[in-house]
Amino acid sequence: MNEQTYEYQLNIVTEGNQQGFTDSLHHNRYEPTPYELLDKLFQNYSLSSGDRLVDVGCGKGRLNFYVHHLFGAKSAGIEMNPVFYTEALENKKRYLKKHAAAESSINFYNCLAQEYSIVAQDTIFYFFNPFSVEIFIAFINKILISVETNSRKVEVILFFASQEYSDFLETSNVFQLIKEIQLPDFHKNPRERFLIYRLPKMD
Repeated sequence: MNEQTYEYQLNIVTEGNQQGFTDSLHHNRYEPTPYELLDKLFQNYSLSSGDRLVDVGCGKGRLNFYVHHLFGAKSAGIEMNPVFYTEALENKKRYLKKHAAAESSINFYNCLAQEYSIVAQDTIFYFFNPFSVEIFIAFINKILISVETNSRKVEVILFFASQEYSDFLETSNVFQLIKEIQLPDFHKNPRERFLIYRLPKMD
């Protein structure tokens, strides 16, 4: 399905990229993951009923609604921009008109990633290159602290990741690369791929 068809089916409005640049050296501008690429990801990767996906830098909430529609999955969206956060809440209202049971399954938080309180239910973390590697490392360290308190298997999905992101995870000695999903333009740009890393459950 194309972008407009998905938006209509989900009853949400998430199209369009952020114009201009952010006023921060550490945060990148909003750009939703294209639906056709989400289709590619979830043809090769699935969520279970016990998972809760956290979209770090969720924008208007596209991924949150997509995974609920596809899997009935619970999710959280972290968005620091108050305008996009408000639009995500409006999209939730629209989505609930067709999916009333999703009320407690999708939650949005207007805060910096560093301020988000990771909970034991959070098992999958999605990053579309939202910010600098310094913030990424700080957030990954928060995940590790959370797992020390509440042991569980955690997975990290990177899309269009900077080399610094993947280098950090691959040299951390705790995350394992379990899947690479190359996309149609990979031959033009090696960043056109999904990388999925797993942090095994600690005994």
